[in-house]
Amino acid sequence: MKVILTQDVKSLGKKGEIVEVNQGYARNFVLPKKLGVEATPENLNNLKLKNQNDEKIAAENLAAAQKLAADLKDKKVVASVKVGDNGKVFGSVSTKEIAELIKAQLGIDVDKKKIVMADAVKALGGYTVGLKLHPQVTAEILLDVVEKK
Repeated sequence: MKVILTQDVKSLGKKGEIVEVNQGYARNFVLPKKLGVEATPENLNNLKLKNQNDEKIAAENLAAAQKLAADLKDKKVVASVKVGDNGKVFGSVSTKEIAELIKAQLGIDVDKKKIVMADAVKALGGYTVGLKLHPQVTAEILLDVVEKK
C-alpha cells in the first residue's frame, strides 16, 4: 500500500515522501497515528500542489534576501563606545548591539543570531560584519567603532 507521510517517521522516511508499506502496518500504525495518508489520486494532487507552492515561496524568500543584500551593500553603521585614558575600549561590541544599531540607523530588523563576526570587536576602527540573510545569501555591512564623546 502506498502512503504519503505527513510527518517524519524514523523507519520509513521524511515528511512528504511517498512510501510503500504493508497494508496492516498502514491500517494499524501509520494511518491511526496520523503519520501519513493513503496515496489516493486526490492526495497525490494535493501533495503536488503543496510542493509547487513551497517552491514558489522559497524562490520569493531567496529573491527578497538577494534584494536586501543588494540594498545593504556599502551601508555603514556607527557604534559609539566608552574608551579609557590609553585608548582601550571597555568591553566589546556584541551582535545584539550591532542588531540594535542596524535597526536604529538603517531601519532594517536583523536577528542577532544572523550576524556573523570573525572575532569580537574590542578596538576602535572599521570592521566588516557579515549578515546571513538566507542559507544561500550573505550580505556584508561596515561597522565603524568610534569613541563616545
